This record gives sequence, C-alpha cells and structure tokens, in this order.
Amino acid sequence: MKLTRRRLGAAAAGLLLALNLPVAARAAEPIKIGILHSLSGTMAISETVLKDLMLMMVKEQNEKGGVLGRPIEAVVVDPASDWPLFAEKARDLLAREKVAAVFGCWTSVSRKSVLPVFEELDGLLFYPLEYEGEESSKNIFYGSSVPDNKAIPAIEYLMSEDGGGIRRFVLEGTDYVYPRTSNKIIRAFLEQKGIPAEDIRENYTPFGFADWQTEVAAIKAFGSTGIPTAVISTVNGDANVPFYKELGNQGIKATDIPVIAFSVGEEELKGLDTGLLVGHLAAWSYFQSVDTPENKAFIEKWRAYIGNPKAVTNDPMESAYNLFRLWVKAVEKAGTTDVDAVSAAIVGESVISPTGYEVVMNANHHVTKPVMIGEVQDDGQFEIVYQSKPVAPKPWSPYLPANAGRND
Repeated sequence: MKLTRRRLGAAAAGLLLALNLPVAARAAEPIKIGILHSLSGTMAISETVLKDLMLMMVKEQNEKGGVLGRPIEAVVVDPASDWPLFAEKARDLLAREKVAAVFGCWTSVSRKSVLPVFEELDGLLFYPLEYEGEESSKNIFYGSSVPDNKAIPAIEYLMSEDGGGIRRFVLEGTDYVYPRTSNKIIRAFLEQKGIPAEDIRENYTPFGFADWQTEVAAIKAFGSTGIPTAVISTVNGDANVPFYKELGNQGIKATDIPVIAFSVGEEELKGLDTGLLVGHLAAWSYFQSVDTPENKAFIEKWRAYIGNPKAVTNDPMESAYNLFRLWVKAVEKAGTTDVDAVSAAIVGESVISPTGYEVVMNANHHVTKPVMIGEVQDDGQFEIVYQSKPVAPKPWSPYLPANAGRND
C-alpha cells in the first residue's frame, strides 16, 4: 500500500506539473513568421537578398528579447519564381505552420496569386515592393510606392528641363500585371500632358527574356527622330542583365536615349559592366548612396551580418526593413499577434527609414514615402539627382477614369 500511495503521489504531482507546463511553455513559445521569396528561378537574382535581410532582422529582434517576451522563428520557403507555387507555399505557411505574418513576394503576379489565400485564411502579408496600385486588401500591408508617388513624379522629372525635356517615350516591360497596369496609368498621364499616341511605344517580353538585339534596335530607331526620347523600363528579374548589355552593345548612351528603370537597383547592377550604363536612371524611394546617419548604420549592420564589406543595399530591402519594424511595433502595441488587433494597431505607426524620413503606415495600408531618382555611376551606385518630400500614396490612380472619386 505504501508503494502504491507513493506511486499515486508521484503520478498526481506529475499530472499537476503537466497541467501547469502549457502556460509556461506558451510564454516562451516562438512566434512564427513566414518568409516567402524566390530563392531559385528567374526572380532569385532580386529576391534572395530579401530573405537574408529578413533573417538579419529576426536575429536582431531576438537579441533584444524577441516580441512579447517570445522569440521569433522564421519559416523560409522557396516558391521558385513559380506563381501558382507562391499560393501553395502561402497556404502551407498559414494553415500548417500557423505563422503570425508573412513577409514576401516581389512580382505583382506572385502577390495576386497569394492574395485570395490570405483573405480566405485571414493572414497578414507584408509586401515590400513598389507596384502598380489598383488594389486594396485588409490582409496586405504595402511597404513601398505606387505610380502616384513614384512613376508619375519620375516622368514629370523627365519632362522637365532638368530631366531632358523628354517628349517621346518607350514603355518597355516584362509581360505581367505590374508593367501592363503601370503603363496603362503612365499612358493616360502622358496623354493628359499632350503627348500624342504616336510618340508612345509600348512593348512586353517574357520573364527571363534574353534575345534583346531586335527590340533594342527598335528602341534605337524610335529614338532617332530628333525628339528627346526616354525608355520607361519595368523589365523585371534576370532579363535586365542581357537588356542592359545589349544597350551597351548597340551604343545607346544616356545622353542619347536615357533609360529610367522602376525595377533595377544596386543588387541587379552587380552583374553588369556599369561603365556602359553611366547616366541611365532608376526611380525608387531609397538608394544606398543616401547620405544619412541612419543609412550608414543600416549599411554597416547589413555588411556585418552578411560578412561582406562590399555588400549592397537597395530599395526593396529598405522597404522590408521598415515593414518588419512596423509589425514589431504593432504586435507590441496590440499585446498579441491576432490579425485584427495587429491590423488596427499598425495604422498610424511610423519608423525612421534609413533615408532619415519618417515612414508612416496609412489607413489604406500603404506608406508615405519620398520618390528619388538616381543616375547610374561607374561603381554600380546611384547619384541622386532628384528627391521629393514624402508623398502620401493614392493606390487608385486618379489618371484612370474608372477611379474617379476614389480615395481609399
């Protein structure tokens, strides 16, 4: 009997301990976040660095004690530049991994692919890329620019005396939703500015396109009329490498036909002979060459983490950096990772960007940011030739008649 009682006592004590364990365990249970970026395929050239940046941010936050006293655990998946696979991976992150939020996507087609999944399963996606606008979802927070606070100011600059007084435009893009929708907005804007249809050339090529000889020759011919001409490039991914090489091969200089890119930054220029591209342009809301104490610290931190004293930073990295910090602030403010509570808490929150500007999350789930235009230098960096104050975004373009009266 004594032995039995002893065993019963031990069993009871064990049961009591087991009942109490989940409370303690939950306090230290990691908060999972998903990282949804292509690490292979045509978009890996651009997206891999965002995965690394997110891992840096997770490590840094965990060294500060995590969030709500809990460590953050990053669940990394590779949708491999395959748009339907983005949706499958997103569903797995939300339904099986039970992540509190997902940071990811680059192309608009990948974002469009996952959007129904996030709305169905009520997840949160933090999207770090500038995009075409014309979208609004309670489940997505957009960390960069839309045409209203990037493309339109950039084109206004090109049309100004400082920008060369451009009056003829080539709209060159990869064949998917972002370039086509952006160019629909750009065309409507140009027409309102009095640019005739015959002075706008529009062309699209597939992802990974490499045979640029014919198209670059057509651009060269289009720009040979004596009317100041520029290329508005929404070419994405690794197709940019042969595109810029062919511009150099055919002797197209920025003084003849400047190219302003909306999807090429420091990371993409690493694989190019930039000596041939000096003077061509890019429009973003951040460049590595921004001269602020905040940016110096950002670059130093990134290079130390990646172990490369020459590693570059770029605009999507800056956007992802801002979004992660906004999410952390919202979770701490809400006291929970609950989707509705975090979504409510993040509106109106702000962080100081590496640009030195305050980046604010608006009620329309888009951020207030400046637009900057950079000129390619022979060292692969950009000299900033134009910089605006932060601009509040209008995701629904006022230049499209269908959007008349919309301000959400």
